[in-house]
Formats: sequence, C-alpha cells, structure tokens
Amino acid sequence: MAENRGKLIAAARKAFADKGYADASMDALTAEAGLTRGALYHNFGDKRGLFAAVVDQIDTEMAGRAKRHAAAAGEGWDALLAEGAAYIEMALDPEVQRIVLLDGPAVLGDPSQWPSQNSCLQVTREAIEALMGQGVLKPVDAEAAARLISGAALNAAMWIAASAEPESVLPKAQEAFRALVEGLLAR
Repeated sequence: MAENRGKLIAAARKAFADKGYADASMDALTAEAGLTRGALYHNFGDKRGLFAAVVDQIDTEMAGRAKRHAAAAGEGWDALLAEGAAYIEMALDPEVQRIVLLDGPAVLGDPSQWPSQNSCLQVTREAIEALMGQGVLKPVDAEAAARLISGAALNAAMWIAASAEPESVLPKAQEAFRALVEGLLAR
C-alpha cells in the first residue's frame, strides 16, 4: 500500500507540475503510476486528496531546505532571516510555483491552515520566543509575530510565483521582507 501511495504521489507531482491541478488527468496519472483509479480513491479519496498529499510532500521538503539554509547562516537572528529568505527564493522553482504557490491556495484554501505550514509556524514561534528571551527581539506576542513573519514570506513567494518576471521580483521581495522583520529587533 505504501508503494502504491508513493507511485501515485510521484506521478501526481509530475502531472500537477507539468499541467496544473485543473488540467491533470486522473486517468493519465494513474496509468503513469501503473495503477487504477480505484487505488487513487482508496489511498487519497479523490483528486483533491492526492493534491493535498503532493503539496504536503513539497512543502515539507521546502521546510527542510529552508532549515538547512538557516543552519548554514548560524544561529538566532541570522538563522531566522536566512530561513525566510530561502523560503522566498524557492518561489523561483517551477514545481513550487505551480503546485504550492499558485494551485495550492486555489485548491486547498488558506495555506496557514495546511498541516505542513502549521508545523513551520510552530518552529518559527519557538525561534521568536528564544530571540525575545535573549533580548534580540522586542517583547511582542510570539504567535502573532510568527504568523506575520510566515505570512510575509509566503506572500512574497506567491508574488514572485505569479510574476511575469520572477527573477526581478525576488530581490525586491527579499529586501522588503528583511526590512519588515528587522522592525522586531529590540535595538
């Protein structure tokens, strides 16, 4: 069952990236995976359920990549900035653009309600609490700050993804993100 699930997610990921959610054919997708529509329905309920699994997989991978960038930047404040900047930069990836940033909200609704986003939000909140405890950030509500930082990064990424010239939008988005987040500094 896990093997079939993996095959369906891999085939769906390719189909959703190439054609978008609306134009991805479930018959073509299941044929690509060497499975039937019944396997799709058994594992995911419907096309939307399969799409949610694909978004969750990509979003989880994005979080891991952002964490690696944060770790490479060091600790504390530098890590928080690097993580947000990395997330925004991932909007240049065509698969991320199409599946997570463009089709994701249209199909699955508010990204802040996605399970993968909620786990990222929790990690951001904990980082903010630690930085406030060290006196690096102003004493504000940690959840509110985490939601605003995460929302700024997500909206910057969505702006880039929807842009006709994403490469030219990226530096503008990253500069504005940094300026907004620096407003939380205690200095």
